[in-house]
Amino acid sequence: MATARPSRRKVSNSVTIVDVAKAAGVSYSTVSRVFSGYEFVNEETRERVVEAANKLGYVVNLQARSLAGGRSNIVGLLAPGLDNGYITEIVSGIDQELAQHGLDLMLYTTHRYPGKEAFYVKTIANGLVDGLILLVPLVTTNYIQALPRQDFPYVLIDQTNSTSNSPSVDATNWQGAYDATTYLIKLGHRRIGFITGYLELSSATERLDGYRAALQHHRIPLDENLTVMGDYLTTGGYAGAQKLLNLAERPSAIFASNDLEAIGVMNAAHQRGLRIPGDISIIGFDDIPQASLVYPRLTTVRQPLVQIGQVAVRLLLERIDTPEKDARRVTLSTELVIRESCAPPAG
Repeated sequence: MATARPSRRKVSNSVTIVDVAKAAGVSYSTVSRVFSGYEFVNEETRERVVEAANKLGYVVNLQARSLAGGRSNIVGLLAPGLDNGYITEIVSGIDQELAQHGLDLMLYTTHRYPGKEAFYVKTIANGLVDGLILLVPLVTTNYIQALPRQDFPYVLIDQTNSTSNSPSVDATNWQGAYDATTYLIKLGHRRIGFITGYLELSSATERLDGYRAALQHHRIPLDENLTVMGDYLTTGGYAGAQKLLNLAERPSAIFASNDLEAIGVMNAAHQRGLRIPGDISIIGFDDIPQASLVYPRLTTVRQPLVQIGQVAVRLLLERIDTPEKDARRVTLSTELVIRESCAPPAG
């Protein structure tokens, strides 16, 4: 004999904003204001609406609200991943600034797949968020150009796009690399190896140019054998260091394009029994938290990573509120941080 199933409360996707308004004894528009984050709602009324919504199992339909012309109060973030201090520091700044404005964050990770990045951008621009922050994106021209045509607000972090007028925030990558290379030269180094970043990113090409400019300024011939390709990853730094250390005349110093690569260089040097900085000096870029935790502590170029995230949010809100304004590029200053991983060359 079949037993009757216990009756269940009305499921959330069938509960409407009208149901919540009736249960709370308020108007439809009052409920809408509460769930839109509108500040000027009586606190007692707000609590009554929230309590009624919880009892009924009501879930806010953000997409419907967005399509109706309202704001979702959510900002989208497109990032390669969350596996290094550079990204987590910037995301921390983004999160802090969004919290100041009562906004939420929706995160998408691409793992550097161009097709996935393009798919997410197109999906997000037609979906739930009010604007989009792209953290070191690959910047495929076709989908980046589509965003302004759709009047969809977005901001680039640590990437520039020469094909369109994109709002962006970055740091003085060229100057930081120039300063780091000059520091090594002043210590007495003449054979300075350089491991590039991911050259599809403007930050990587700017750092390479800064390194070359410093050598030229100090009349040191550019040896192409001392420049090897990297990818901003620890494995890329390790592989690049192996190539440089295998040269018949190895460099006395290695400048890695970011701290993750520099940590890979340190691993390669330790494996060969080289003393840092006695036998080889190593310098990085970014000043992620791990830079001051490795041994010896890493000399590096500091980017204001948390501030970069905060400024990106401010630029995005500016685009959302005043879309008629010209897009701005904000470039923040870098700073050389001298620790223990560099010294004059041996002998």
